[in-house]
Amino acid sequence: MALTLFCLLIPFGTRAQANPVILVMGDSLSAEYGLARGAGWVRMLEDQLQKESSPWTVFNASISGETSSGGLARLPKLLEQKKPGIVLLELGANDALRGLSIQESEKNLRKMIQLSKVLGAKVLLFGMQIPPNYGQDYTKQFQELYPKLARQEQVELLPFFLKGVAADINLFQADRMHPNEKAQSILFKNVWGAMAPYQTLLKSK
Repeated sequence: MALTLFCLLIPFGTRAQANPVILVMGDSLSAEYGLARGAGWVRMLEDQLQKESSPWTVFNASISGETSSGGLARLPKLLEQKKPGIVLLELGANDALRGLSIQESEKNLRKMIQLSKVLGAKVLLFGMQIPPNYGQDYTKQFQELYPKLARQEQVELLPFFLKGVAADINLFQADRMHPNEKAQSILFKNVWGAMAPYQTLLKSK
């Protein structure tokens, strides 16, 4: 009976390991805030992977309002549970909105990158920018934070996640902060383009 049970469990264990995972750690920009369910760029990424018959699946752990500190607190459990091969890290904008210091944001994002790398996951860091009304020095330091981290931690960088969207008010919801449904295809193209170094990996298990 024990042998039978063991044999029955083998297919499930094999199947669990057969589909490598892309973990998305983001805020409202990745959590479909204000959008119809399934209309966000993350769903477009899932659809693209299926279109290309990629074995990879996507787990979207994004939460509206998330900060780098909140993401860091949640990440260890997610890494343990999902064992992702790629981590898409889209956090930091809410840090600026809440006045968190650049140093604190840097420390949190760096730790998230390092934790992911220890597991063996590749990391794509999403660069963010903030309006100049936050002060010239803070705005400049915030913009430089992402390329600095990517360079020092040797991970891939999407220079500016909202490229092609940020300057067009018609691509935002009424709050003028969150991209609307029309903007999602642009965001997806930005992400997919930055994932070019992973294309060979995405075709394999």
